[in-house]
Amino acid sequence: MIDETRTFIPVSIGIMTISDTRTAADDKSGDILAARVETAGHIVTARTIVKDDKPSVTAQLKDWIANNDIQVIIATGGTGITGRDITPECFEALYTKAIPGFGELFRMLSYDLIGTSTIQSRATGGIADTTLMFALPGSKGAVKDGWDKILVTQLDSRFRPCNFVELMPRFGER
Repeated sequence: MIDETRTFIPVSIGIMTISDTRTAADDKSGDILAARVETAGHIVTARTIVKDDKPSVTAQLKDWIANNDIQVIIATGGTGITGRDITPECFEALYTKAIPGFGELFRMLSYDLIGTSTIQSRATGGIADTTLMFALPGSKGAVKDGWDKILVTQLDSRFRPCNFVELMPRFGER
């Protein structure tokens, strides 16, 4: 539930499309995600398309994690089970804390829409240093579901009973 008495705090988000075939002209999932992020009041600080290979994805993630202007990374693509789908491995190798409930919730919500096909999704979420990271499947429907049913509220500082934004200042605690 959104508590309108609380102040909305926009976050800076990097959007990464992971694909061997997408270009800026046909990155529909990235376009949908960017539009939803901005409509919600957040800032798309960076956006890129990265080829489906571990060195490229890992290098881009490390660059964004080190960038203090990016608080959240949301990727689309590469979460399936084929040989070229390496997004979860790249993300999980960089997590300082995994958020297993993100992938679990994503698959639970997807089940109502696509049935047992949701088992092929390896959506994942976690924190690397102080950066929140989420990897969604590359389909337009999956991006909509991940944003509309999970991330839009968890990245809204007004969402009750709790949200990621209120915890962000404490991610660096050791």
